[in-house]
Amino acid sequence: MSHFSHHVFFCCNQRQNGERCCNDHGANEVREYAKNKIKALKLNGPGKVRVNMAGCLDRCDEGPVMVVYPEAIWYTFVDKEDVDEIIREHIQGGRPVDRLRI
Repeated sequence: MSHFSHHVFFCCNQRQNGERCCNDHGANEVREYAKNKIKALKLNGPGKVRVNMAGCLDRCDEGPVMVVYPEAIWYTFVDKEDVDEIIREHIQGGRPVDRLRI
């Protein structure tokens, strides 16, 4: 059994050479938003949801990206409203958000 029901990783990689990366799209800010939202909903902690920052997840051309385990579902997002939808539908409701899947 996993320590968390869901583990959410946001790619927050920042490339220095001008190549496209997730953090160019505000990924770190959106990750912090998601982490605070999960806490506000009291979904965080052991047996619940963990939101983490990741280095490069090697899908830069599809970024920004996040992945939700244990289902291993990859998402892209445009804004905080997209992340709200992923939290509401996938994390809370068990229904992946097809329009944001990559």
